[in-house]
Amino acid sequence: MRTILTALDDLKAEDVVSIDLHGKTTLADVMIIATGRSNVHVGAIAERVIKAFKDVQAAPRAEGLQAGDWVLIDGSDVIVHIFRPEVRQFYNLEKMWGVGRPGELRAG
Repeated sequence: MRTILTALDDLKAEDVVSIDLHGKTTLADVMIIATGRSNVHVGAIAERVIKAFKDVQAAPRAEGLQAGDWVLIDGSDVIVHIFRPEVRQFYNLEKMWGVGRPGELRAG
């Protein structure tokens, strides 16, 4: 997971939140949510995260790369969501998973 967080930091992803999913779902162990400033920024962050996954394990599945509003990267144990700000606010996954608003819980 450290590799993924480093990739997000390298490309200046904003409001990075890491949610522990143990005991909440069998989908993954951790969900990471981050924001990019534009469609291009979201796409660039996603490409860097995909490369980081490939460096440490098999290639992840990714959805939404072409649109660039919301990219979902499924790396089995770690799921990464990268949003444009208004899309992130609309879906508010943090609330759905019982965490505060974006920016209240930051990855360490």
